[in-house]
Amino acid sequence: MNIILMGPPGAGKGTQAKRLVEKYGLVQISTGDLFRAAIKEQNKFGVIANYFIQYGYLVPDDFTNEMVYDYLKEHLPEYKNGFILDGFPRTVVQARELESWCKELGFNIDYVVNLDIPSEVLVKRLSGRRTCKKCGTTFHVEFNPPKVEGVCDVCGGELYQRADESEEAVKVRLDTYEKQTRPLIDYYKMKGQLSSVNGNQSMADVFHDLEAVLEDK
Repeated sequence: MNIILMGPPGAGKGTQAKRLVEKYGLVQISTGDLFRAAIKEQNKFGVIANYFIQYGYLVPDDFTNEMVYDYLKEHLPEYKNGFILDGFPRTVVQARELESWCKELGFNIDYVVNLDIPSEVLVKRLSGRRTCKKCGTTFHVEFNPPKVEGVCDVCGGELYQRADESEEAVKVRLDTYEKQTRPLIDYYKMKGQLSSVNGNQSMADVFHDLEAVLEDK
């Protein structure tokens, strides 16, 4: 079971991907995680990614494709139960490149699922996020606040707002999404591969709808 999990920034892709991993024994492949690791290592992908991400822009297709391809080529044999692509593809160019990898590396994409949610909800969700510098646990100033303001409940680390989650950067990210990723939704619709799930509901309800999509097929 290989899944593309789509949706705008803040739609809850990462949260739902983790639930799918637990239930179906899949592996989550998050481009966001790959880029953050590359930035930490300061390799060629990290230097380029850091410049674009901090201002809320998508990393150019060529670099994103190369990074994800290298990762898949190295790790694909390990993923016997399948994987979830979280954050890739984000453009039609990336989607077509992924199709060529399916033929080259011998795998299929079985499901393409989009989490649909209004942009005004996303701005509120993302700009209120706070992340622990030490352990990476995330909180939200309104929906999931820490017990002590600015302090992680898990490890006591300092909480901060990521540069790409300021209100200004969030609006840029959503505008970029509308311009570059919305066409991808139309692309998969035309191919008859897209299923949509309402992302503007509780996490449990979103997961229930995701299960229904996967188990219906």
